[in-house]
Amino acid sequence: MKIASVAEVKARLSSYLKASATGPVVVTRNGKAVAVLLGIQDDEELERVLLAHSRKLRAILDAADRRIDQGAGIGYDEFWQEVESAKRSQGGKGSGNKRLPKH
Repeated sequence: MKIASVAEVKARLSSYLKASATGPVVVTRNGKAVAVLLGIQDDEELERVLLAHSRKLRAILDAADRRIDQGAGIGYDEFWQEVESAKRSQGGKGSGNKRLPKH
């Protein structure tokens, strides 16, 4: 991991972008971390990073957790039955073979 000031990164951005391919680059202002440069290998990795930092998604997941804690959730088997039912009603269209592994 590298640490560099905003001024250093501004002066040598290309160099720090290359460095981010091997690990995060922490950007500082007045000695305090203010940002991180992360190398991204592909669109899927970019999507994961963006979703991991999405306040809107976090709010949705937190609300879902509260509903589950209140007993409003459905069981694992019922969930997958609903997924399969939805697939059949769409004529097999959808996300293809992407499926969460069963535990």
